[in-house]
Amino acid sequence: MSQANIPNITPAITISREDVITLLLSSIALEELGLSHILNAEGEKLQYVLGTLEGVTTPFTATLDELLAINNSVRQTISTLKKKEWILQEKLENVLRMI
Repeated sequence: MSQANIPNITPAITISREDVITLLLSSIALEELGLSHILNAEGEKLQYVLGTLEGVTTPFTATLDELLAINNSVRQTISTLKKKEWILQEKLENVLRMI
């Protein structure tokens, strides 16, 4: 299979091995930061529903079924985050082997 040819664009770039490693590590770090924000949001979601989020008054009382549904949603999100974290760990180990 041949490389796609886009007119008037030359895809040739030159970066050093050190730059590649730095970019890869930065990419992993930014993905980790994104995952931490998602995890924090899930924690705040639980705090909101339970009425324990500081500075916020919850205008309702959640039923047991609602609490269980929210808990299930948070568990699913955390399960997905664990998988993404595993992939990032593999990426990091691959980059570290390059050093």
